[in-house]
Amino acid sequence: MVGVSERMRRGEDAGEQAVLLAAGLAELAWSTCGGALRTVRGLLGRSDLGDLAQQGQRDLRARGRLALDRLGTGGEAHMEVLARHARARSAGGTGA
Repeated sequence: MVGVSERMRRGEDAGEQAVLLAAGLAELAWSTCGGALRTVRGLLGRSDLGDLAQQGQRDLRARGRLALDRLGTGGEAHMEVLARHARARSAGGTGA
């Protein structure tokens, strides 16, 4: 890994560094999208696609809840959410 002083010796200015960072992020996004597309192609052949889609939807909602909670924009207290999920599960619901 190259340190800041090494980059300064090589003559990379802030503009070049910004371009390199943007290019690195773009390449990462591209490779991630490629992997996602390969996964989707593999999933299309599954017989339990409906169940898998429902599970994915629940997982995405849970991730969204966690992301909002991390940002502090979630409207409910964590323990209240857990209590409601536990109550729903004991009543035979899914809690999601």
